[in-house]
Amino acid sequence: MTARSSLTIVLAAGEGTRMRSNLPKVLHPVAHQSLLAHVLAATPKGTGTSLAVVIGPDHQAGGDEAKRIRPDALTFVQAERLGTAHAVLAAREAIARGADDLLIAFGDTPLISAETFARLRAPLAKGAAIAALGFRAADPTGYGRFIVEGDRLVAIREHADASAEERKIDLCNAGLMAIDGRRALAILDKIGNANSKGEYYLTDAVGVVREQGWEAVVIETSEDEVRGINTKAQLAEAEGVMQARLRKAAMEAGVTLIAPETVYLSADTVFGNDVTIEPFVVIGPGVSIADGTVIHSFSHIVQTTLGKNVSIGPYARLRPGTSLGDGARIGNFVETKAATLEAGVKVNHLSYIGDATIGANSNIGAGTITCNYDGFKKHKTIIGQGAFVGTNSSLVAPVKIGNGAYIGSGSVITRDVPDDAMALERNQQTIREGGAARYREMKTGGKKPEKKPEN
Repeated sequence: MTARSSLTIVLAAGEGTRMRSNLPKVLHPVAHQSLLAHVLAATPKGTGTSLAVVIGPDHQAGGDEAKRIRPDALTFVQAERLGTAHAVLAAREAIARGADDLLIAFGDTPLISAETFARLRAPLAKGAAIAALGFRAADPTGYGRFIVEGDRLVAIREHADASAEERKIDLCNAGLMAIDGRRALAILDKIGNANSKGEYYLTDAVGVVREQGWEAVVIETSEDEVRGINTKAQLAEAEGVMQARLRKAAMEAGVTLIAPETVYLSADTVFGNDVTIEPFVVIGPGVSIADGTVIHSFSHIVQTTLGKNVSIGPYARLRPGTSLGDGARIGNFVETKAATLEAGVKVNHLSYIGDATIGANSNIGAGTITCNYDGFKKHKTIIGQGAFVGTNSSLVAPVKIGNGAYIGSGSVITRDVPDDAMALERNQQTIREGGAARYREMKTGGKKPEKKPEN
């Protein structure tokens, strides 16, 4: 299989009018990735593979999405909507290059897998002219039926044209097809439009192949895998199937999901070992979670990197650009955005940390806010290592809090605090050099900690 070249043509020119949306159908998301992105992720990649996406005349956004995911993708425009075979031939230039295998897929079937594409290609290597993908429908009404003799495909009969006996068949057409690339143009060019709609149907390729005395075969898959998305209800159904897949894969990889059915994952979520996720957690796109981390209930995380043995939540919101070092703790009702919290940092309650860097082992008290927006621009807050920020403090950016500094509760910090200094009053009217050290002495009854004798 690897020695054979392939061209995959993804048909993405549909208007999607039943979606009732201004967004092109193939750009609607499932598990935070577009329908088209899921399909392209499953198509063959690597040496000897090529990809073409057929879009409508006003759907450049679909072409841009294809290029974003696969920079090698070619895009072709189907100027008129004259059927599926006509759409495939919009990419005639790519077909004419003569790949061994021509794969035809649809941009609205996000649950298709790479394994199924591989199974579709296998009969071509053994001499078949066409391999068509089918499924056993729970309710075949409306689907085209596969008419077979033994293990060979004789015809694909549309529901409207099927006899009463043929309508009893539950083996239905999924639409996806593999064609011998050396014979593809000869097959496609023989498809006519002698039907009520005057369109060129890809299903008629089977009849062309039979007329030539060539072989057409059926490859079966599950109904879930070939779900096409035409309505918001079908989009929700596909989301449900995808989430079940993602949860299963996560648990098989060692993630503990306390109540799997309540957890929402993204297709690109990356997990380490021994991760635990409690009920009602939402993980958006761009999240990486390292070993031993626990995410407590009702937390929402997007575009965030979590180190090892981190604790999140409950009721935490981590927004884009958040990065937490090993052993960091984010507690209940804490929100972060564009913030780097180094190893061992604690922000345990009711705080907002935005556009900030916090040094290792610092403690941020309840109700602390980094005031990062002045009404015109965002500004940065930098907190050094081992700093202590008391409850209900406002840090007015741009501002720097030094290593080991101590900020008293209720302070409004508007200018930089040096290393080991103590800021106690509003507007920082009093900054005591070395005050943090004296505070630690007070905590020990006025006695300095005894130094260990040097070796």
